[in-house]
Amino acid sequence: MKNKQRFRFGLFLVTIGIVYGDIGTSPMYVMKSMLEGNGGINQINDEFIIGALSLVIWTITLLTTIKYVMIAMKADNHGEGGIFSLYSLVKEQGRWLIFPAMLGGAALLADGVLTPAVTVTTAVEGLRSIEPMAEFLGSGQVKVVIITLAIITVLFSLQHTGTSKIGRAFGPVMLLWFLFLGGTGLVHIASMPWILKAFNPIYAAKILFSPYNKQGFMILGSVFLATTGAEALYSDMGHVGRENIYFSWPFVKCCLIFNYLGQGAWIIANQNNADLFSVQDMNPFFLMLPDVMRPFAVILGAAAAVIASQALITGSYTLVSEAIHLDLLPHLEVRYPSETKGQLFIEKVNTILWIGCSIVVLYFRSGAKMESAYGLAITITMLMTTLLISVYLLRIRNRKILSGAVLAVFGVLEAVFFISSLGKFTHGGYVTVILTLILLFVMVVWYRGTRLERRFSTHLTLSDYIPNLEKLHNDLSVPLFSHNLVYMDKESDSGLIDRDVLYSILDKDPKRAQAYWFVSVNVLNDPNTMNYEVETYGTDFIFRVKLNLGFQQSPRINLYLRQIVQDLQQSGELPAQEKKYSIYGPSSVGTFKFCMIHKSVTTKSELSSLDELIMNTKYTIRHVAGSKIQWYGLDTANIITEKVPLIVSGGGSTPRIRRITKK
Repeated sequence: MKNKQRFRFGLFLVTIGIVYGDIGTSPMYVMKSMLEGNGGINQINDEFIIGALSLVIWTITLLTTIKYVMIAMKADNHGEGGIFSLYSLVKEQGRWLIFPAMLGGAALLADGVLTPAVTVTTAVEGLRSIEPMAEFLGSGQVKVVIITLAIITVLFSLQHTGTSKIGRAFGPVMLLWFLFLGGTGLVHIASMPWILKAFNPIYAAKILFSPYNKQGFMILGSVFLATTGAEALYSDMGHVGRENIYFSWPFVKCCLIFNYLGQGAWIIANQNNADLFSVQDMNPFFLMLPDVMRPFAVILGAAAAVIASQALITGSYTLVSEAIHLDLLPHLEVRYPSETKGQLFIEKVNTILWIGCSIVVLYFRSGAKMESAYGLAITITMLMTTLLISVYLLRIRNRKILSGAVLAVFGVLEAVFFISSLGKFTHGGYVTVILTLILLFVMVVWYRGTRLERRFSTHLTLSDYIPNLEKLHNDLSVPLFSHNLVYMDKESDSGLIDRDVLYSILDKDPKRAQAYWFVSVNVLNDPNTMNYEVETYGTDFIFRVKLNLGFQQSPRINLYLRQIVQDLQQSGELPAQEKKYSIYGPSSVGTFKFCMIHKSVTTKSELSSLDELIMNTKYTIRHVAGSKIQWYGLDTANIITEKVPLIVSGGGSTPRIRRITKK
């Protein structure tokens, strides 16, 4: 019964609203780009249009239908898709696989910054085809930029409400959009049914070498724009479920292809129309419509273009969440607005995307300039995804022939697309390359830094140090530091403890407490779970607490810990703590202090100059990204922060210094 519910019309609408915005707005500029690249409508003929349409049809079929829908989406990690989920499945097959994963992930995140900027700006500029709006916008770009920034701001401000609510709001609009695409395309196909021969892939191959194609292989840079939403489709799988994409994609693909064919039929019918030769920025998508429908098309297209940004935004949340789990990015607060764990919201990512999109709009100012940068980064992501899929099929699924075919067919095809897209570099593509390199730098620093921390980390057997802790606990000559001293702990083995924690308690100003708490948080797939486990090690002053919280539960550690203290006092496992002074009167629950430990690199360390730079850069990034205090719900708690050296050298490694005596 549960599986049948996934095919409800409501979920179909959510999927349409979330996943297909990017690829669904491609008809507004793909054919326009190909015409401009070939010199305009007066420079084409039937052979060129049929070949160009065939390229679009088979590019969508190969890259989106076969690669992503039929192959990649079966490589899911507990329902999550995207390049980082794919890497999680194959990471044990070779350490080198982290590099294509980081490069592909950085490129997709960079594209997530550019996509909302280019789609919204292009949509706002489309309002100029309506005469009253053209007069209002004027010839400059100032009002276009202001309106674009306002729309982008509203879009990002809505993200905290959750993917499901956004999808329900956007779904009906996108359903209307795709029906409009398919319907308007079919009208023109009916007037020229022989346009359907574009389904023959021979025409796609012939046009690449045809003298009528003045761009040669570089035409693929425009053709590739038809599939720019394919990677986002894979990344958004966790938000809507694989079954919903399987169910909705055939409908979406048919509507897209019908529209491309309809545009092609209109272009062929009007290739000798002298009135069109002088039209600036001629767009067959709008011009093939009757005048009375054009305002409706522009407004609906503007709405669809805004929604197109959603696919990349939600995909970015998933990518960052996966990157955090893989220790490729700093820990950020993740919220789950709905009952589905795949639907998440990361406020800092949302803010960064909003700022990035706004800067791109202010820098380029026009959609035409942004389109020059569009698609270059995503070819990198697609290439890296192909590489990881081939490894997955070979090593995990043991499908050697299929693995080789994927690498040969899609690897070569996407390499050609990448080379053809390089022509965009100097015209704006450098922006996405710069963004990709910045994000890649952060990932490399975080990954290398985490590996160094693990190399130099030391874990001790906690039971060996219980006598020392007991002696300090009972030593009344040491002032009481706090009734309860709490450390947040990541160690999965309850028998071990991080050396830095014991160093903080015993060596760095001994901290006497009535109870020592080592607390870890385990986030579960169930949204509403709230329970805990306690290990006492046979004492009444050492407690290791494992909080099991559903993904929708806020980890308010200080509040939960007070309840746990009361539970343990009632069970007799923890002695009463005398707290005489309080506005609420005397209490058996004493004071709390939470100790947060941060690593630091000493001036003279055993690290190489490069690794020392990496560690210092990582700690700077961590500072900018924010502390875990807020995520743990400790904003109102009594916090102390301590720095400990990354490397603590033993006595044997320090050279002896010799004393001399003056005569």
